[in-house]
Amino acid sequence: MITVQKVSKTFKDKKTYVAALKHVSFHIKKGETVGLLGENGAGKTTLLRSIATLLQPTEGIITVSGFDTKTNPNEIKQKIGVLFGGETGLYDRLSARENLEYFARLYGLSKHETRVRIDELARMFGMRDYLDRKVGNFSKGMRQKVAIARTLIHNPEIILFDEPTTGLDITSSNVFRQLVHQLKQDGKTIIFSSHIMEEVSLLCDSVAMMHKGELVHHGSLENLYKEEGSNDLNYIFMSRLVRGGNAHVS
Repeated sequence: MITVQKVSKTFKDKKTYVAALKHVSFHIKKGETVGLLGENGAGKTTLLRSIATLLQPTEGIITVSGFDTKTNPNEIKQKIGVLFGGETGLYDRLSARENLEYFARLYGLSKHETRVRIDELARMFGMRDYLDRKVGNFSKGMRQKVAIARTLIHNPEIILFDEPTTGLDITSSNVFRQLVHQLKQDGKTIIFSSHIMEEVSLLCDSVAMMHKGELVHHGSLENLYKEEGSNDLNYIFMSRLVRGGNAHVS
């Protein structure tokens, strides 16, 4: 479903070059939910943006559903939904409904499909009371829920979430977790980055751990717990970073 082969990404910062990704390789199966772990600056967002075709690798190849991100970006964009933390992609002067209608049109949904889908998502996220209010006056949590709905408006096969529960209260975070369970039952492929280890433990089949642009571990949670003799993901994560040079990728 998603294959990353020896991918590196370098950015130029004034007169120096910064390596955001260093020879990252892994494969994600259809229907798998992967938690992406790493400190700030580890390369998580760069990796997600590269998979989403928003960035091109300096080296290496990424394929999504058999399509190369460099040569077939439009085909990939139709198959994925993307939400990056802090970047809701919403228009403040439009209502929540108008925002969702706009993105639905971009994906070619009919008026009937759009109306049905918006009603489903509004009910799912408890947005009915403010669906026709302008987004510019929304709280951070309200905006985040509309942004998640925007990500899912076209019912994508693959979903990329970067810190999806940022700004959500406890109730809304639980709604999001229920949503992920439903998406898993629907056979969706999901990658999401999170600093909340409990969230990853509850929702993910496998984890990918990154440190300073390198992949230091990728594999199932079940096998990881067996290897470490512990179910404490926070402890395991910190331990793996210390042992970053001994990466294990399955």
